[in-house]
Amino acid sequence: MRWEQLSPVEADSGPTPPLIPRAAVARTFDTPEFAGLTFYEIHARSIINRVPAESRMPFRHTVNPYRGCSHACRYCFARNTHRYLDLDSGADFDSKVVVKVNAAELLRRELRAPRWRGEHVAMGTNVDCYQRAEGRYRLMPGIISALTEAANPFSILTKGTLILRDLPLLTEAAIRTSVHTSVSVGFLDTEVWRQVEPGTPRPTARLDACARLTDAGVECGVLIAPVLPFLTDSDAQLRETVAACAEAGATSVTAITLHLRPGAREWYLAWLREAHPDLLPRYRRLYSGGSYAAASYRRRISDTVRELAERHGVRRRPHRGTPAPPVVAPPAQPRLF
Repeated sequence: MRWEQLSPVEADSGPTPPLIPRAAVARTFDTPEFAGLTFYEIHARSIINRVPAESRMPFRHTVNPYRGCSHACRYCFARNTHRYLDLDSGADFDSKVVVKVNAAELLRRELRAPRWRGEHVAMGTNVDCYQRAEGRYRLMPGIISALTEAANPFSILTKGTLILRDLPLLTEAAIRTSVHTSVSVGFLDTEVWRQVEPGTPRPTARLDACARLTDAGVECGVLIAPVLPFLTDSDAQLRETVAACAEAGATSVTAITLHLRPGAREWYLAWLREAHPDLLPRYRRLYSGGSYAAASYRRRISDTVRELAERHGVRRRPHRGTPAPPVVAPPAQPRLF
């Protein structure tokens, strides 16, 4: 691991000037546990982010203690945000992680501010707050405690099993306020998992985490996300995944089809061109309208998963902290096939 301590800067500033001054390094050292990662420690000026209404997300506020993500999911829609930091959306996003070391302290202050109205706070909706960096920095216990003390409702979406470390805090929080958790498990295929989600726990481990959360009384749903066209979208694969979610005690199951925004689009298609070049013409047709798959395809996936979930006794109960597919697709992006 490379560790870099930087002077205080605004965590969510725009692309100019660069967020991370190159000359601000205080010290660097390597450790086998985090080999290949560079951590940039910053002091953010704000931590509760307002989500624009036009985003059509079912929540208005988020907290993101990290930027960049060692899960290295090839399709991650947040990749393009690394360009705001004067870093690239490919390998830099996977290996250069910005850590807002004052996140918990800042959150406590903002939750006490007179203008704050105790609205729902969603976490893990940009990059995973339980990625590998959390094992070192332990920001989430302080964040959960701050929200619990304020009795402020919140939700967490994760691909990380490290959330189980904070299970006692989550069970306590659920007594005082509304708490919802979700794990993201798009498929069970281990070969695809190793190729497109190399830094994540295996899918079955995430479902085990779902089971432990629900057993402890913490509501936990599963996002079958993303469904990868022509790779993990067969009826048999969807049946297997939904059945495993139901067995894990998921309180809801929601499917989201892969979307390819700029940054993620280039990175994912570069992998697809190398691993499955025969699929490129099919992707070209399916994503001819831009970042989102054809509406008919998305409806088929959603309807299939909903019917399977109901068959297994799991009814989709949308929660304001659980991301949902946008209703309107954004303008078309340049073709990169």
